[in-house]
Amino acid sequence: MIKAILIDDIEQARITLKKDLEVYAGDVEVIAEAGGVVEGARLLRTLQPDVVFLDIQMQDGSGFDLLDILPDIPFKIIFITASDAHAIKAFRYAAIDYLLKPVDPDELVASIDKLRREQVNENAKYKLLNESLKNHLKPHTKLALHTQEKIHVADIQDIIRCESNVNYTEFFFRDGKKLLVTKTLKEFEDLLTDHGFFRVHQSHLVNTKFIREFIKADGGSIMMANGQTVPVSTRKRAQVIDMLEKL
Repeated sequence: MIKAILIDDIEQARITLKKDLEVYAGDVEVIAEAGGVVEGARLLRTLQPDVVFLDIQMQDGSGFDLLDILPDIPFKIIFITASDAHAIKAFRYAAIDYLLKPVDPDELVASIDKLRREQVNENAKYKLLNESLKNHLKPHTKLALHTQEKIHVADIQDIIRCESNVNYTEFFFRDGKKLLVTKTLKEFEDLLTDHGFFRVHQSHLVNTKFIREFIKADGGSIMMANGQTVPVSTRKRAQVIDMLEKL
């Protein structure tokens, strides 16, 4: 069984989530509940859950305040939040799971499925999340990348390009390393466009600062700084040329 703790200052929200877990995730057992930061911290010092469903805003503080109290985070965190664009973007950069209120059962099931597959170690991801939230006026500089074996925290400036591989994305770095990451290219396009990345093809997202040449033959392709050639789709050709002229 997966042992869970629910921390939310709204009792009805806890009741509803508990019922949803009973219906949609029969192998999740709620071993305790808390209605705030202080009570939640006390539970987490004595119990050893596999996952904590954690509300962001509570009457006696925030979910982030609670995690700051703890010396270690040996459990999975799934944040529960109302719509908060800044917090949600920080979650996505740190690859931390979150559910929007009211919780959608399909998204709940997807989060639990991910929990079953992944090794639990939230410390690196939470550190990245915390930095993002505390420095919200500064651009994000790091990105948490899930592979089958580990979570890698990468410097965005070191990514040369990303390539779609069915439901995975392969990352190519300027030191020659590669990572196969368990998310789609579209998810990373949404995060990286503001950092100078451009979708030149259905399967290719490139960091424009590493573009070295645009080759006009055969419909068009781009030579990257690492010597790799990336095709440009016919539909994107005019946009790519316009983008290159503005660099």
